[in-house]
Amino acid sequence: MKTVAVIGLGKFGYYIAKSLSKLDVTVIAVDNNEQRVQEISEYIENAFVLDSTNKHALEEVGIVELDTVIVSIGENIEASILSVMALKDLGNKNIIAKAITTTHGEILAKIGASKVVHPEKMAGRFLVKNLVDNINFEKIDLSNSMRIIKFIAPPSTVSKTFREIEIKTHDAKLIAYKTDGNWFTDIDNNHKIKEDDLLAYLGDAKKIESFYDELSKL
Repeated sequence: MKTVAVIGLGKFGYYIAKSLSKLDVTVIAVDNNEQRVQEISEYIENAFVLDSTNKHALEEVGIVELDTVIVSIGENIEASILSVMALKDLGNKNIIAKAITTTHGEILAKIGASKVVHPEKMAGRFLVKNLVDNINFEKIDLSNSMRIIKFIAPPSTVSKTFREIEIKTHDAKLIAYKTDGNWFTDIDNNHKIKEDDLLAYLGDAKKIESFYDELSKL
């Protein structure tokens, strides 16, 4: 089971942590505010009061070499930056960091954040899709009408071949997939999808995300 850490339990972080608790992942939630930690502990067993700028404290609660960490620290920009630096030093890989200004976001990106988000600018559905429903979901706009989406294979597709799921791909074209650590652009329609495979589809910008929803319901 994957482990995801959420650092900072304000409105944004609390929502993300609570939503993640409903998925098949282990969640570690931390904040320096005891009341916030108590509130989230109703949903998450691994909730801790600590200073996230302290590498030793992070290491003690297991936030080391994780695949995904979400940094949702509010107005304290210094703490946000120092936390991301500490997380990088501890070998955490995919660090998604909340920014409150454009400059703040640029700094976070330069010091190693894999993705910077501005929650106040994001629609709720887009936010859930990118950070909660599937942490490995990404989209790339090629133009106003064309979009690529990349996502980890939904459980509903595992053990099926690309040929078997083709009926659901009328609005999207599979352009690449990653399996066993390697990307392939020459599509083998007989490939049986594995649990950690990444799939990349190209399609109409207005329809392709609904295609993803359909695929998840196979």
